[in-house]
Amino acid sequence: MSRVSQPVQTYLADGSPSLHRLMESDLSFKGVSTSHTGHNLHAFAAKFPPQLPRAFILELTEPGERVLDPMVGSGTALVEAAMAGRVGIGIDFDPLAVRICRAKTALLDPQVVEGLADSIADYAQIALATGGPDYYKQVVHSFSPQTRQFIEYWFLPSTTGQLSALAAGIAKLTPWPYRGFFEVLLSSIVITKSGGVSLARDLAHSRPHKVTDKKIKDAVQVFRDKAAKSVSMLEELRRCRGTAHVIRSDSRCLPLPDESVDLVVTSPPYANAIDYVRAHKFSLVWLGYDIERLTQLRRRLIGAEVRLNGTRQIKSATGQETLREIGERDPRRADIIRHYFEEMTCTLTEMHRVLRPGRSAIVVVGPSVVRSVVLPTALILAEIGEQLGFQLVGVRQREIDRDRRLMPISRQSDERGIEARMHREHVIAFVKPA
Repeated sequence: MSRVSQPVQTYLADGSPSLHRLMESDLSFKGVSTSHTGHNLHAFAAKFPPQLPRAFILELTEPGERVLDPMVGSGTALVEAAMAGRVGIGIDFDPLAVRICRAKTALLDPQVVEGLADSIADYAQIALATGGPDYYKQVVHSFSPQTRQFIEYWFLPSTTGQLSALAAGIAKLTPWPYRGFFEVLLSSIVITKSGGVSLARDLAHSRPHKVTDKKIKDAVQVFRDKAAKSVSMLEELRRCRGTAHVIRSDSRCLPLPDESVDLVVTSPPYANAIDYVRAHKFSLVWLGYDIERLTQLRRRLIGAEVRLNGTRQIKSATGQETLREIGERDPRRADIIRHYFEEMTCTLTEMHRVLRPGRSAIVVVGPSVVRSVVLPTALILAEIGEQLGFQLVGVRQREIDRDRRLMPISRQSDERGIEARMHREHVIAFVKPA
């Protein structure tokens, strides 16, 4: 078996005793509840379990120190850092990810949320009643032609009216930061594993397909129910001992000073696996984004299937050999994968720049299979990190709990293609030399 297709093994170099203990421990956390502290506020594909970042945060930092997740996604590491009394810093370019993180970390009054939720739902019901059965027709004319076509394909007319009325109520009745929280609640009833109130299935997996006979619930009532369930989360977050700061920016050009953070812990997008904007546009269209704008945004995200004819060699011998093998079978796919690693090289460079000397960076990432060639993402990123000046402490495989993590997988798996990259992933531990 060639080096490219071998599984990544655990090995440990120099590093702190705490980091060694963590990398030698069981990092799978199977069967452990993840429903606390708002982690279930909004569905998000490929979230890592909160116990994973929490373990590194508690062992490798002290209260008051800065923890950065430069590709923060739904904010799991950000919330855990703040709850542990640290200063959490979350950065993402995806507008829905940023909104979710801000909603999860805003210290809002639960009683105010309850009152506003009732007012928004009442407003929507009155608007629907006074607008009559053709209310949705008044709504769709305000969208761009492409956005209107998207909405009419994926949503029933009645649901279009209900979601529009809820969005109008949120815009009219809620002050900031409550408005952002309710926008995320609205999004959360659309983006679910079952596709929520749309005609889609597998929407939270970013692989939607239309189901024309799907039974759709009343969106206003679903919104009321979701708001009621959020109150306990808000009460728990008010006991937060630290702070959280969310910035919409690019991990390839971090808006942070040199040597300003004490720990980096992140889970980058999988190579060739999950298209977040494909799912997120189902709710972003109700929050003021049109499809044309989202199409442009999609091309700028790391992991997007964008082919750029790059000529630079990636800083990994394993990566170069893997790309050669893929390129012999599919040159276009090889270019897409090369672009992913070029972007991740920029992100790792920035992580190294902002991390204090002697401190750790933890990267959780999974493998892929591209045109029947194993893509050992962790090994490639480990080699790139070493070339950029990180000291590689170890790479540890962990099993994914398929019952809890939203991943596009099947229980009847032959572990080919997408299946091979969704059952396990790897934890890479770097240290920036002092």
